[in-house]
Amino acid sequence: MQAVFNHEYPARLKAGYIGTGEQSLSNILPCFQYAPVELVAFADHNTTRGLAVARQFGARHFYPNHKAMLAQEKLDAVFMVVGPDVQGKPRYAELAEYALRQGVHVWVDSPPCASLAEVKQFTYGLTSRGKWMQANFPKMFAPAYLKANDIIHSEPFGNLSSFALRYPAALPPAEVRANTLAMAPFLADFLQAYSILLRLFGECDGLFYLRSSLGDVSVTLHYRSGLVGNMHLTGSQALTSPTERLEIVGNGANLVVENGVKLTYYRSNCAPGEPEEERATSFIGSDENAPLVWEPDMSLGAYYNKSLFVQGNVGSVLQFANKILAKEPPRHGNISDLMHMMIVYEKLRDGAEKSWLSLF
Repeated sequence: MQAVFNHEYPARLKAGYIGTGEQSLSNILPCFQYAPVELVAFADHNTTRGLAVARQFGARHFYPNHKAMLAQEKLDAVFMVVGPDVQGKPRYAELAEYALRQGVHVWVDSPPCASLAEVKQFTYGLTSRGKWMQANFPKMFAPAYLKANDIIHSEPFGNLSSFALRYPAALPPAEVRANTLAMAPFLADFLQAYSILLRLFGECDGLFYLRSSLGDVSVTLHYRSGLVGNMHLTGSQALTSPTERLEIVGNGANLVVENGVKLTYYRSNCAPGEPEEERATSFIGSDENAPLVWEPDMSLGAYYNKSLFVQGNVGSVLQFANKILAKEPPRHGNISDLMHMMIVYEKLRDGAEKSWLSLF
């Protein structure tokens, strides 16, 4: 895939943008350099900051609130990147429902909501005008996980057998889980971690979990295909530790994604029909069956080394813009994905430890 600059696209979405905080400036707005999006207007309650950001990113207009922007501008879509309310709850459900009812497509940052009830609020907006929405789960578009997806669904990898994902997240004690402020960090971390599994394996059909005294969690997941896996949520890990590690096992092959960027593919160590070399005197095997390794070359100023691409944010923005221009719904991070993710989240939040929690 080659990078395409904003001005090189033959058609672009006319988009509004709500929120001009640090997340927007560092991780989202720079993505529009490579996406078919024309930023028409910004809205933010912080007028001084909002005007400055609007000028910086070339928007023609600025509004002190989103309702005024949606009333005045003729937009195809709106991007929303705003912080939670004082109770730690994401504010996207209400914002998105209003925008959808005004007849524009919506892209929201993660976490998009804090409950399944709020997913229904998104749905009301979607059905009112026939528009689409996408939630930003950038790991669904990270190059290492996209390549892993290609490999695990290829014939040489064989049928999927098991997986293990380690990711830093801490589940609060049961007695405080009704408190949205206490649950906010776990909500954000869990959704990012689970989005990886949903992208690679689809929907699980049930789970059970065990929690340590420090909040670390071992979650065992089962899939209708027979695949089993474990989410090891390690909120107490060292801050200097690599963030995540995923290993997937097939039939005679496996792969590892380390820290979301380094992919090692351990291909089948014996070609079909070839006898095992029990008396071999060297651990070096044949080149055609050697492990394959991919990782960024950070010494080069190449596009693929930019964190915007490595982390998947550009991929998320591109999917939304391209799908809306093609008059198609987003394929990943859509309302169906969000509904399933929130069902799993609520099972962990409300379900009893050591009990099988069925999703169907």
